[in-house]
Amino acid sequence: MKLIVGLGNPGKEYENTRHNAGFRFIDTYAKSKNLTFTKEKFNGLYTDFNENGEKIILLKPQKYMNLSGEVIIDFVNFFKIKTDDIFIIYDDLDTEIGSYRLRYKGSSGGHNGLKDIEKHLHTTEYKRLKIGIGNNKEKDSIEYVIGAVPRQELEKMNSINKQAKNIVDDYLKMDFDNLMNKYNPKR
Repeated sequence: MKLIVGLGNPGKEYENTRHNAGFRFIDTYAKSKNLTFTKEKFNGLYTDFNENGEKIILLKPQKYMNLSGEVIIDFVNFFKIKTDDIFIIYDDLDTEIGSYRLRYKGSSGGHNGLKDIEKHLHTTEYKRLKIGIGNNKEKDSIEYVIGAVPRQELEKMNSINKQAKNIVDDYLKMDFDNLMNKYNPKR
């Protein structure tokens, strides 16, 4: 069983913010599979499907970002999901807008959602997709990540979503090192 989590904040007022990049990505993937988030459990909206005989859960925690770990750990415990089978998709201030990076471990980088996940999972070793939202050092970081996003910037941020189906489908069928080699930009 695999758990794929898109991070964001619940509510219409946060829908098109930088912080909801994970929600938008996972929504795009679900739509590509004709799935909708109709199930609720442990303060999370989720849907599931089977791929090659394995159950896949797509989750959008419905607590605020800094409490995402509480929702995730409840799913992990209830469904008996191994940490190695968790894939987190989230916004990243240190990645350029329109860019992304796959990683299989690392620090939270100051991201409060990841801090809470790491607190509850007791590890920094879980697979992740960082979606670049850029960083405006002239603004307070909280104001920047949950503030209104100009349309052109939102379109650039969401450009990664065009690859959502390919990235997640490949994640489900290939080794994560090979996935990183395929999708991470060469430096």
